Amino acid sequence: MPGMRGEMTALGHERRKSLITVAGLGVRLAGHSILSGVDLELSGGEIVSLIGPNGAGKTTLIRAMLGLVPHQQGRVNKAPDLVIGYMPQRLTLDPVLPLTVRRFLRMAAKAKRAEILNVLGEVGVPQLPEAQLQTLSGGEFQRVLLARALLRDPDLLVLDEPAQQVDFQGQIDMFELIEDVRRTRGCGVLVVSHDLHMVMRATDRVLCLNGHICCSGAPEAVSAHPEYVALFGPRAAESVALYHHHHRHAHDLAGEVLPLDAARSQEPLDAARSQEPIGSEPPESPPGAWPC
Repeated sequence: MPGMRGEMTALGHERRKSLITVAGLGVRLAGHSILSGVDLELSGGEIVSLIGPNGAGKTTLIRAMLGLVPHQQGRVNKAPDLVIGYMPQRLTLDPVLPLTVRRFLRMAAKAKRAEILNVLGEVGVPQLPEAQLQTLSGGEFQRVLLARALLRDPDLLVLDEPAQQVDFQGQIDMFELIEDVRRTRGCGVLVVSHDLHMVMRATDRVLCLNGHICCSGAPEAVSAHPEYVALFGPRAAESVALYHHHHRHAHDLAGEVLPLDAARSQEPLDAARSQEPIGSEPPESPPGAWPC
């Protein structure tokens, strides 16, 4: 595929370069402070999940980073010639407008037919180029939106609630797809997600936002952080602690990626966890989830 960056091992030194740095970011909308003193850095080749309660400013932060809303304080520095693929949380389409998937993608990226077919295959819906957008299921539409973002051949994917309107298995499949995209393309990925269980499955680093960055690091470390517990309660931390994600690497408590050899001591624990029944019932009213 044009623009594909190959396996992570081939260009790993390039993929860890800084893509976006945010320092002291402050945003006021309609006279109200939405974000204050936000500092973060996104690098190539990593999946970062942005979590927070309703009204925490997650979408505002993304839009400020993309230059879609103004910021009154701080700065956003982007790598030269940075290409960003953005998957919005909502996209309103005229329900009576006849529009095929292929035409929709071509309008967005002016891509050639072969490029559209390739990217639809990459996201797992090769059968949809001539389907009408209005006939798609929620999961199919989310994959088409992801394909739309990928057509830009981005250095950084920004995905705002990519698994919304999708059932539980569909959410798992979507996050596995996002990890596959990261691995094959080598791009950085920023995901906004309200579901901590999904975050635990497929992320390298978590940023917890509530007007400012409350805490950050590996999912296991964030779920035990006092700021996180204060926001979402001890039940949320206990629920998330039951989950662990299945990457091809491990993390230290600061969120840094460790090679597999450095994590061998964790294998007995991981093996024991893997014996837990896959179909066991989740806690009622999952405390690690909130509406966005």
